[in-house]
Amino acid sequence: MKGLLATFGAALLLAGCSTSDNSLAPKTVESVDLKRYQGTWYEQARLPMFFQRNCVQSEAHYSLKPDGNVAVLNRCQTAEGEWEEAKGTATPQVAGKTDKLWVEFDNWVSAVLPGVTKGDYWVLYLGDGYSTALVGNPDRRYLWLLSRKPQIDQQTREELLSKAQQQGYDTTRLIWRTPDADMPKGTK
Repeated sequence: MKGLLATFGAALLLAGCSTSDNSLAPKTVESVDLKRYQGTWYEQARLPMFFQRNCVQSEAHYSLKPDGNVAVLNRCQTAEGEWEEAKGTATPQVAGKTDKLWVEFDNWVSAVLPGVTKGDYWVLYLGDGYSTALVGNPDRRYLWLLSRKPQIDQQTREELLSKAQQQGYDTTRLIWRTPDADMPKGTK
């Protein structure tokens, strides 16, 4: 678990230090109702990234904190059936706007270099009733296709793919969630 936390911190450090031309950046939703956004999201697909290299299934749990920020708990199941997790906090990048958040994980990197390891978390699309979401970053290195359900149907999959392509993401590189049937026994 310490390795996952350190890796998340290192990846966010790199993401936080990256620069991008926001005029070419993907477009976010107008606003996000964080009360409706909280809860569990299941990763359906993601672009390859170092800090999730061992993950076959991932999920995120968000809960609104009294100060208006969001508590983050990311869980990842490896091919061996082990669960790894990382905790952090998401805060608006601009006061009063909730479409672009900073996420900072609670790890030794954040303790040593507070504020430096923030990663972009841009909400690019929200499905009806907050049932699905696309989340990315301004330079299109990171992308997550999320759903409230562990599995999605083909129509929902195609809709999310289309939205990601419209935003300029390379969807040919997506890593898809491993179905529960493919998981080692005893890991459901």
